[in-house]
Amino acid sequence: MTGKPSRQAAARTSKSRPMPISPAREPAALIIAKRIEEDIVLGRRQPRERLVEQDLCDLFQTHRGDVRLALFELEKKGLVERIPNRGALVRGLTPVEVREIYAVREELELMAVRIIPFPVGHKDIERLEELQRQHSTAVAAGDLLTVFYSNLSFHQVLFGLCGNACLIETIDLLAQKVYGIRSYANAFPESLDRARRDHLDMIKALRGSRRDDLMALTRRHLKASPDAYIKAYERRFGRADLAPAH
Repeated sequence: MTGKPSRQAAARTSKSRPMPISPAREPAALIIAKRIEEDIVLGRRQPRERLVEQDLCDLFQTHRGDVRLALFELEKKGLVERIPNRGALVRGLTPVEVREIYAVREELELMAVRIIPFPVGHKDIERLEELQRQHSTAVAAGDLLTVFYSNLSFHQVLFGLCGNACLIETIDLLAQKVYGIRSYANAFPESLDRARRDHLDMIKALRGSRRDDLMALTRRHLKASPDAYIKAYERRFGRADLAPAH
C-alpha cells in the first residue's frame, strides 16, 4: 500500500444536500433512491446505518410516501434492509455473504468471457476505449462518482459482448448487490490505478483475441473490493460475526 487508507477519499463531499424536488423532473422517489444509492456507493452512508424516514423527508423536502417508495426500491436492489422495530438500514453484508456473492460473480463473469465471439468488432472496442478514457479522467480528478458510473458502464459493455441476455442480467443483479462495498477499495489510490490499468489490459486482450488473458484479468479485477471491505468490516465488528445478518 502506498498510503494510509482513508474513508475520506471515498467521501469528499457530504451526504445528499437538501434540495426541493420538482414534480416536472423524474418521480421524487427515484431521485431520492438515486441520491441515497450514491451516498452508499461513495461511503457517505455506512453499513448498518439507520435511514430514518423523517430525516430523509426533511433532507429532500418531501413527504413520507416518496421516501418509503425510495427505500422500497433500494431494498429491491439489496442496498437497504428493513429490520422489525429498527426500520430501514444500509445493508451491512457480512464477510461470508461477500465471499459467496463474489464467488458466484467470478464464475458468471468468466462464463461471459468464455462465450464472447472473437474477433470483437471495431465499434465495440472504441466504445470500451471511450468509457475507459472517462474512467481514467475521473480517477485523475478524484471524481469518485464518475469513477463508479464509468467503471459500471465499462463492464456492462464488456460482458454485454457475450450476447446472452439472461447471463448479462444476472451479472448486473449481482454487481448491484455489492455497490455498497466499492468505496472501500476506492479509498486507496493504488486500487483505482490498478483498476484503470486492468481496463486497458482488458481492451488489449480483446483486440488480440486473447481469451485466456482476458479471463485472468477478469478474475484478478474482482479481488480488490471484497478484500478491502472484509478487512474494514473485521476491524469494525470483529471476526466472530461470520454468519449472514438477519
